[in-house]
Amino acid sequence: MTLRLAGILTLCAALPALAQFKPLVAGKDVPRTADGHPDLSGIWTNATITPFERPAELTGKEFFTPEEAAQYEKTHKLFNADDREKIKGTNADVALAYNAVFWDPGTRLFKTRRTSVVIDPPDGKVPALTLERQKQLAAIAAERKKRCEQPGCELENGGQPGPADGPQDRPLMERCLSFANAAPMIATAYNNNYEIVQTPNFVGIDVEMPHQMRRIPVDGTPHVASSVREWVGDSRGRWDGDTFVIDTTNFEDVPFHGSDTNLHLIERLTRIDADTLIYRFTVDDPTAFTKQWTGEVTFVKAPGPLYEYACHEGNQGMFGILSSARFDEKQAAQHLASPGK
Repeated sequence: MTLRLAGILTLCAALPALAQFKPLVAGKDVPRTADGHPDLSGIWTNATITPFERPAELTGKEFFTPEEAAQYEKTHKLFNADDREKIKGTNADVALAYNAVFWDPGTRLFKTRRTSVVIDPPDGKVPALTLERQKQLAAIAAERKKRCEQPGCELENGGQPGPADGPQDRPLMERCLSFANAAPMIATAYNNNYEIVQTPNFVGIDVEMPHQMRRIPVDGTPHVASSVREWVGDSRGRWDGDTFVIDTTNFEDVPFHGSDTNLHLIERLTRIDADTLIYRFTVDDPTAFTKQWTGEVTFVKAPGPLYEYACHEGNQGMFGILSSARFDEKQAAQHLASPGK
């Protein structure tokens, strides 16, 4: 008991000062577990066309009116794939092979009608990176570009060059190991579904893509040693009234909008009615960002079931990336051997 209390007190002391927002409370129709806490369990989705950062045309506007929201949903789509006919075998043909059929990010704004996921700073923009972090990321990019001066260098997601000597050179997303939608839980191109399982001592969050399970103890145990690093961090949970708070540290260097290994993520889940979870996350990383920042996402009930996302088992893309790199190397070697041909 003493150790658990010490762990809880340590966790509370570690939490940074969060931006002040209107407290969220559970609605009267929210189901509760036997221990009295709101029941977060079930299958949820955060699919949306709500912009992550507030667009320039919405400067100074925190919420849409109902009429503006309806118009926005008619005229705006995320991941508008280029469906124009490409010349077979060209980079454009291969790089844009995903047409609109493959994307399913959602068609609606969050029911809160916010104009951006980022809610603090008030301008809806992610704060600037520190000068030191900018230098670090520039050095990493320069090193990868330098390695790409030789044949066999493929484009990473987002169009950034990266080596392809082996699978370990490629991003975690291409390797079907970890996507940027688990911590924080942000909507992506498709499969924006999560299943929450809740017990008195643990909360588990199954992230559909790519089949990642977040296991969150709620028993007051402290974080693991700082030498232990995980792609989605080491999480510990506690209840603050009707809100479930997740404190996550020990991230591997998998940048979230430029974050580094010092990222301290604070997430708050509140079930405000039978069909809605409000999810707020605060990014506290003073070595990467010039100030803390907070986002808000709305989860709504999804019918389910949650299917296995078998990306790794069927990842033919990795075979194609590596084999094409070897082909480019072979072509370059032949050119050097016979420059006149």
